[in-house]
Amino acid sequence: MKKNILDLSGSKGLPLPLDAAISFNPFIDYLRRRVAGEKTAKAGIYKNALALFEKYNVQDVELTLENIQEYEEVLEQVYVCLSPPLADEYELAWGLGFPFQPIIFYGTTKLHELMQGTVADQDKYVVTKTPEQYHQSRLQLVYSFILQRLYNFRIPVPAGQYHAGVNTETGLLQYFAVNINTDFLEVVPVGPLPAPDFTELSVRMAEEQGYEMFEKILPLSMFRFRGITMVTISDVTAEKAVENIESVRLARTPDNDETSYHHVIQSLKTIVANKKIEFDLFPLVTVNNEPVYGYRKGGTGILFEVWGERLSPEVFRKQAKGYFSNPNSFFSQDLFAPKEMEISFLDHFRKLRVRSLALIPLFYNRHCIGVLAMHTWDDDTFDETAVSLLEPALPAIGRLMQVYIDEFNLEIENIIKEKFTSIQPSVQWKFNEVAWHYLYNRKRGLPEKAETIHFNEVFPLYGAVDIRNSTLERNKAIISDLDSHLSLLMNTLTALQVEHHSVLQEEMIYKCSKWKDVLKQEQLNGSDENRLVTFFREETTPYLTHLSKHNGSNALLEDYMTALEKFNSNMYGNKHALEQSMQMINNVVNNYFESEKDQLQRSYPCYFEKFRTDGVEYDIYIGQAFAPNQPFNHFHLKNLRLWQLSSMAAVAKLTASLLPEMPIPLRTTQLIFVHNHTIDISFRADERKFDVEGAYNIRYQMIKKRIDKVHIHNSEERLTQPDKIVLIYFDRKDIEDYLPFINYLQEKGTLNNDLEELELEDLQGLTGLRALRVGVTSGIFDEISEEKLNN
Repeated sequence: MKKNILDLSGSKGLPLPLDAAISFNPFIDYLRRRVAGEKTAKAGIYKNALALFEKYNVQDVELTLENIQEYEEVLEQVYVCLSPPLADEYELAWGLGFPFQPIIFYGTTKLHELMQGTVADQDKYVVTKTPEQYHQSRLQLVYSFILQRLYNFRIPVPAGQYHAGVNTETGLLQYFAVNINTDFLEVVPVGPLPAPDFTELSVRMAEEQGYEMFEKILPLSMFRFRGITMVTISDVTAEKAVENIESVRLARTPDNDETSYHHVIQSLKTIVANKKIEFDLFPLVTVNNEPVYGYRKGGTGILFEVWGERLSPEVFRKQAKGYFSNPNSFFSQDLFAPKEMEISFLDHFRKLRVRSLALIPLFYNRHCIGVLAMHTWDDDTFDETAVSLLEPALPAIGRLMQVYIDEFNLEIENIIKEKFTSIQPSVQWKFNEVAWHYLYNRKRGLPEKAETIHFNEVFPLYGAVDIRNSTLERNKAIISDLDSHLSLLMNTLTALQVEHHSVLQEEMIYKCSKWKDVLKQEQLNGSDENRLVTFFREETTPYLTHLSKHNGSNALLEDYMTALEKFNSNMYGNKHALEQSMQMINNVVNNYFESEKDQLQRSYPCYFEKFRTDGVEYDIYIGQAFAPNQPFNHFHLKNLRLWQLSSMAAVAKLTASLLPEMPIPLRTTQLIFVHNHTIDISFRADERKFDVEGAYNIRYQMIKKRIDKVHIHNSEERLTQPDKIVLIYFDRKDIEDYLPFINYLQEKGTLNNDLEELELEDLQGLTGLRALRVGVTSGIFDEISEEKLNN
């Protein structure tokens, strides 16, 4: 144990004006309660502790950081009482801290070892807290404690914090979760206890600066804090590194690829705790289902060098198709070992001075979408243990690779749109004008500078039709298909035992049974799915193929091989049925919006852009800027908003009408985000699309991306529900146009008389969201049997 003073904030903590002191009174009271009720041998430990406290006469004594070290024996007794009986201080990161200060005055050796390397920049891969933000979080913790203890009013404030430290052996960051226990703290008001308005407090706490209000209503000078805090620290390096990768995926843009990939590589090095291990990301991009060169290197570029640049497109395509048709992992600790020297495909790796090499296929939705290379140079090596450490990060890397592939495909689509499709009429005139200016300058020998195409002060309208629980349904379909195939395989192997009994078959039957147990848990991850498919591909299929070749015709084997071919084709089964259902929904929604798009232009020119997710989303922009010679009136905006409501109701009925025909019934949810202020948009030549401009306008885009799965405040209920339309907004005046339209559609019989006004949960960087939710008239829904919906 150590009694050094340790600042967990890395010197970031701003001073809090607290009347606070170290006191053992709350802990002594705790021991007395335990002694009174304890029936086991622990009672003796607690009695001994109380005797020690009496010996040192610390009852009602207030201690400071300057004199606390005089009570080392007492502190050690606290550790004995509160730590697990078999805990080793060299393995347990535990300490005692000063009330509401990031100061540890007594702790285990493990705690000091972990935190002595704490750096000021606590997270080099994601945005860190400023001293002011750190101060704000501490205020939240203090006031949540006051409200809970003195007013029995609870507010959700996490007691845990994260810190990062440099591992002196690896030179890489390590992440630590710091949990603060305040059970042995007490707070006492100095004078009369105020009675604040908790309704107002609840509203203000949702605001960014809400806790500063407490300093006026309940200044900290009104309270005395006495006691000790108990701090436990755990190493969460792997979890935080995976979070960093996910953060990169969410925050990356084509413009920051190099920086994004650097952060991903650093996170991978952090996971394996070895900065000498290098990584390379190689996504598989295709055109017309044929592999083609990518053009962005993620990491060292070793795979791009070996498989890409030095090969002709034809040779690359052949080799890539060969690998990705059977994407197995590869590992060698030493490419220059005698056995590895016989493997020809490693020759070029050896030429590039690669020593240890692991090739790990990456999957997304069961499809191999890239390869992760893990390697060292020259004399540095690693073993298979280091490879296994990457397991938690592989799904996140797979999702990141899919983002790149999606962007590649979108880029191809944008080029096609640019070269082979027409620009929407509402903006065609602006492109014509800019193109004329460009041509004018060229013909006159002036600098050819492309103007920025922008439209200022336009009103945005956003809508989303989403397939309900599409991810869950997809997972259920995959599990169902795998389970059905396992059952067929087990039955086939069991029947074959009669004529071709072997212990190998018994082992395969046993594995099938174990896999079925895994599937029953309905928690199959990408790694499990990969191993199960490998079991089919590399164990059972070659064995049954061998039997069919050497034992003549067998109806059982023929039936199984036919079923296997169907299974591998992905053209049968529940997953195929699910894809058909999703395609039916997307087709009908797409066709509906395509037919409506031209109708919208008749009232007033507007820009309409839709895009596919698991459903269909759209952006509409309308305003004077799209038609300078045609006066724009607020009635044009109201007309479009009424169309939004009525079209969402129409879409809900259209998709519901497909239910009797769907192989797997799927429902849709309808969402509208109401933004009642104008924004500026401009055409981004690099991405060939319109995008918002300015920090305030970018916030609009951010909100759209975060609201699709929002919950109702203080509830686990999702806001979006089948057969309902939701309108998300911030201010009541934002929906003034929509309320009469809702009433109109209710009287018309399109919407139900079940309008709800709801508060929504706080999202990252977003507070104060509200919503209206209203049902679409059941009509068509009543015609669909309940049995069909629940199957």
